Amino acid sequence: LPGKPSPARPLLLRSPTPPRAAMAGGGDHPGANKRKREAAGRPKAPSKGAGPGDAAKRKKTYDAPAAKPKPQPVTAKDKRVAAKEMSESRKMKRKPNYNLEKELAVLWEKMRCRDVNKENRSKLVTEALRKMDGKYFEIAGSHVTARVLQTCVKWCSQPERDAVFVALQPHLLHLSRKKYAVFLVKKLIKLATKKQLALFISSLHGHVASLLRHTIGAAVVDCAFHQATPPQKRSLLLELYSTELQLFKDLTEQKSCSLLETISKLGLQKSSVLQYMTTVIQPLLEKGIVEYSIVHTVILEYLTIADKTSASDVIRQLIPHLTQGSSVVDGDELSGVAEVPTKSKAKKKRSSEPLLIRIMQTREGLKIGLACLKHGSAKDRKKIIKSLKGQNMKLALGDYGCLFLACLLSIVDDTKLVTKVVIDELTKQLKELIFDKNGRRPLLQLLHPLCSRYLTPTDLICLKYSVPSLVSKDEASESATKVNLDSKLDDVADKEPGGSEDTLVASDSKKDPFKRRQELLVKSELFEVLIETCIENVGELLRTNFGKDVLYEVAVGGKNNFLEGVTDRIHVLHNAIACDAARPRTDYIDEHAFDNYHSSPIIRRMIFDCPAFAATLWKKALQGKCKLYADGFSSMVVGAYLESPDSMVKDLAKSELQLLIDGGILKPQEHKAEEEKSAMECSSDESSELSDTDTGYHAKKAYKDLKSGKLVARFGTDRFRCPFCPEKKKLDYRYRELVQHVIVMGASKRPWKVRANHRALAKHLETDHTDAPGSSSMPLRQAEALYLSKIKRSQAGARSTCKPGR
Repeated sequence: LPGKPSPARPLLLRSPTPPRAAMAGGGDHPGANKRKREAAGRPKAPSKGAGPGDAAKRKKTYDAPAAKPKPQPVTAKDKRVAAKEMSESRKMKRKPNYNLEKELAVLWEKMRCRDVNKENRSKLVTEALRKMDGKYFEIAGSHVTARVLQTCVKWCSQPERDAVFVALQPHLLHLSRKKYAVFLVKKLIKLATKKQLALFISSLHGHVASLLRHTIGAAVVDCAFHQATPPQKRSLLLELYSTELQLFKDLTEQKSCSLLETISKLGLQKSSVLQYMTTVIQPLLEKGIVEYSIVHTVILEYLTIADKTSASDVIRQLIPHLTQGSSVVDGDELSGVAEVPTKSKAKKKRSSEPLLIRIMQTREGLKIGLACLKHGSAKDRKKIIKSLKGQNMKLALGDYGCLFLACLLSIVDDTKLVTKVVIDELTKQLKELIFDKNGRRPLLQLLHPLCSRYLTPTDLICLKYSVPSLVSKDEASESATKVNLDSKLDDVADKEPGGSEDTLVASDSKKDPFKRRQELLVKSELFEVLIETCIENVGELLRTNFGKDVLYEVAVGGKNNFLEGVTDRIHVLHNAIACDAARPRTDYIDEHAFDNYHSSPIIRRMIFDCPAFAATLWKKALQGKCKLYADGFSSMVVGAYLESPDSMVKDLAKSELQLLIDGGILKPQEHKAEEEKSAMECSSDESSELSDTDTGYHAKKAYKDLKSGKLVARFGTDRFRCPFCPEKKKLDYRYRELVQHVIVMGASKRPWKVRANHRALAKHLETDHTDAPGSSSMPLRQAEALYLSKIKRSQAGARSTCKPGR
């Protein structure tokens, strides 16, 4: 005790105590307790100057009973058990929920297995949630149990998920910044109800910019942005435009999220908005948080109002990030599915691919890539091209990546580098590209640039995107005019396909587009491999929806016949197509080339656009055989010779076809046009039954193909597709949705062949798919009658509301 002298102790030889240790321990060395225990059984040494009687006068000390020594581990097993017990005791002191974590880990190993049935997994999830009740926040922050709670949220029932959301709702913003809890928050957002999502997005107000600057929190904001409705997306975006919009929530409730409209509507100062958005975007560029679509949208809006210097600076900072791998949070890394050994390799491979590949999942990401490609310098474009090495096939098969490759092939002057990195890689897997909906687009861009037959108006607008401040006024006005014209393209565009490639040329491009296409296609190995592939697979290409377009462009020599120097190889392709069409109908496993839904129109177009092919086809397949192909789809091919703009083609077939017209076997085009017009004007309910007319014959043939399996409409229990509308945006239907589609297409004023095909599909659904869910709710005839009565009532109401004389 302080103030009292310590009792005499035996003199022990020891090293002097360091001053710091003596101060911290109150004067005792850390090993003093051990020395006390060792000296407890030894007599004390007499002090100097003490007599022999002094020892007797001293008070006897009390000897405490010695504790039983613990058995020391002898074998290796005993030592391992002792070490494990000691580590667990330490963990229990350090982690208050250690036992709970062990129990949850055991349950998680059981519930995450793939072979667990639904009932057992539900029981395991319920038991785990019962153990975690009241401790969700502590468990969500642990790297061990966060994945357990995430798996429970994925497989639990909706009431259980609601309870977890209510418990964690006050802490979601805090958990959004945690390394392991972020995956739980993203899972809750993806599985949230509309009300829960609205609550979370409202809690983000005032924190969107700060979360975006956080490398982990940005993933949560982007996940909420993807799940949000358009008004909720606007509220998230508008907060990043100005300080006033961040502070006052009522200002974010407007219909348009366009930055220019927001500035004009709210009367904001453009300079202050530009300054505030710079403070938001600059940290994102410095940290490399440029992978998310909400960031792309904000950058694109910023580029619409930025001056030339600011826009160039943003693009200059973006390019290094796009050409390097990304390390931001992506996917459900802590998902409850057991990992296989190959997954670690997949993760490494994914993180090593350039960010440019990963952002090509959205239209905004495509525009960011195009802006960097068009407005970057020649050195920047070389960096971008080199970063695509080994990734071109993945890019070409994507919905937006194929458009990026098409633009790259149209504006880069260094054709040697493009051939080495891009063209050579695509050549190795050319067949897969030709038959793919997206993969064929870079090839078609070389053969026929900006053709509205192969690119939608939206795709054309994306390809012609450019930053306003980095384009001269003349070029900007010309580009805007062309975009407005292209946005109005419709079926009429098929008659005059094509567009000007000059709108895709970068600001510093010097090479002629025609020469660039020749160097990439003709002077490389691409054309040789392309034409050999077309010759080898001519029958399959003719009869597929996407392959026929590539075959057509190669056969006619591309736009403006720019393949004129290789006409010998093109003539070989003409002979291959003619030989396929010359085979008798009995030799075909599939339909004859003149009878197929895809091949007959494409051959008809070849006859119109390529007189050399028309002459070859006539000599090999049609001369003296026109009577066999004077009806059905094949009559379109035969009639094309009389409608051809080339007089030599007309003269080839005029004598033979005139005999068929005079005999009434072949109908001239004028007569067919009048029949189609009268068929469109007639009421659809008059031809509800399949008859022996042209419409009835065609419908019977289509029904036979559906019945035999040549045309497939059903791909699952309640998953259907319309085999006659392959180019529609919506491909998959449920039974009821497909019935509605069939009724609309079959009862509307459309060409008789379209109506006949859909009538056949209606009969196929009604008779051959009675086991589909929803097939017994209402007979198809009754649904069609209700639809027609509704149309008649709406037409009658429209006529009654019209004023007399109008």
